[in-house]
Amino acid sequence: MKQKILVTRATFGDVVDKLRERFDVQDNQEDDTPLAGDELKRRLADKDGVLSTGSDRIDAGVLDAAPRLKAVCNVAVGYNNIDLAACSARGILATNTPEVLDDTTADTTWALIMAAARRITEAERWLRGGNWIQGWKYDRLLGEDVHHATLGIVGMGRIGRAIARRAQGFSMRILYHNRRRVPKAVEKELGAKYASMGKLLRESDFVSLNMPYSPEAHHLIGAGELALMKPTAVIVNAARGGIIDDAALVQALKERRIAAAGLDVFEGEPKFNPGFLELDNVALIPHIGSATRATRMKMNLLAVKNLTAALAGRRPPSLLNPEAWAKRRR
Repeated sequence: MKQKILVTRATFGDVVDKLRERFDVQDNQEDDTPLAGDELKRRLADKDGVLSTGSDRIDAGVLDAAPRLKAVCNVAVGYNNIDLAACSARGILATNTPEVLDDTTADTTWALIMAAARRITEAERWLRGGNWIQGWKYDRLLGEDVHHATLGIVGMGRIGRAIARRAQGFSMRILYHNRRRVPKAVEKELGAKYASMGKLLRESDFVSLNMPYSPEAHHLIGAGELALMKPTAVIVNAARGGIIDDAALVQALKERRIAAAGLDVFEGEPKFNPGFLELDNVALIPHIGSATRATRMKMNLLAVKNLTAALAGRRPPSLLNPEAWAKRRR
């Protein structure tokens, strides 16, 4: 008999077909509503594996309702929706999809930098509103230059480095802050200089946040940090909601204590602070950092590879909790 798996959200038909070759698949192609609570528990009760997304909260209560579960394979690089400790305690392998989305997310970050700096979304709304009949004015929709400006990158992992490489094309000065300094060879390649968080915030014209969410990163950027930034500065977050205190950011933008923001992620998404909608100086997109056809397909195929390996008794390539693998091997 084929092992049973759940695919929690709709995905590419080719991906589901590939899974059906090996597994007994319960999918969510028709409805595509997020599964939660008792419904998620019910569907996982007899499953050996699950292909999950960031909208699925896989916690201890859900795992207790799934006694056969061996693998939780997230179609995302972030995994704060998964209780890793609970998975490890039960010997359940958890995986994510790193690396395949680095360049695409870096592209999205740059789209937000440019949109916020040059007031692109604000200008489009103004144009669509029929206002251009007024004609040209020298001071209409003045923005901030990106070229030769200072970019501060908070989190110099794979995505941060991809953002820095793109910044070289704009002849930017690059500062970065990281838990650990990157090797000197990497600093030289990127033309990046390590800085304390305070120095980075004070001196940067653009600040890009590029780290996973964790309790330690919660509200890393709050009212105090925003107060350090230049009044002409722009902050961009295409990493995870909760890294910025959204209420503090709304207030800083409203009072023009910083120039603008570009956001792909929010606290409590898909709900978010309605104050953002009242502001012209913020570019907003709905968590589409990895949303290209090619990249989303790569993410799904890596998740399938992880799931197939885990249920075949092999170590998945993107394992998040090696302690669960060690427990399984004993």
